Amino acid sequence: MKHTLRITLGIVLVIIGMIGGLIPIFQGWLFGIPGLIILADYFPPVKRLLNWAKKKAGYNDNDGNNNAE
Repeated sequence: MKHTLRITLGIVLVIIGMIGGLIPIFQGWLFGIPGLIILADYFPPVKRLLNWAKKKAGYNDNDGNNNAE
């Protein structure tokens, strides 16, 4: 049940983010990115997408290692 709720929440956030991308006064990425982060726990292609984005941004993980290297 918990997994179903998290997946549903992730999908809803991504859909709201996509709609927000079409409406000029609404910042869709504020909903889309958290939705993708939630879905990354369950869908490997989404996890690969987030890892790619982290690498491009030069994101540092918790132990101080730079994932971009």
